[in-house]
Amino acid sequence: MARLKRPPPVATMNPWHVLKRPHITEKTRATEQKNNAYTIEVDSKATKMDIREAVSRIWNVRVLTVRTIRVSGKEKVVRRKRGRPKLVCSPDWKKAIVKIAAGQSIESMR
Repeated sequence: MARLKRPPPVATMNPWHVLKRPHITEKTRATEQKNNAYTIEVDSKATKMDIREAVSRIWNVRVLTVRTIRVSGKEKVVRRKRGRPKLVCSPDWKKAIVKIAAGQSIESMR
């Protein structure tokens, strides 16, 4: 009996809701110049397929790889108690490192 192949995963989110803002630091600028990879803050529920589809649709580039990282918010000390009160600390967020094809670039992030 032959096994049925699964269809490829489909992007589920609106491309304009997936990407939030570019994450620009000295390290990301170096990665951008060396590997042609851009770092973007994305929605915490977005999958790699959602991110790939959003970047390729919005900037019309060919995406080679997508790596995602969940960044936890910082803990604060409030009244001698260490923790993560909602009003004081920074929230958790997700960033994606998107590598695009050689010779292509995203001009709005430069």
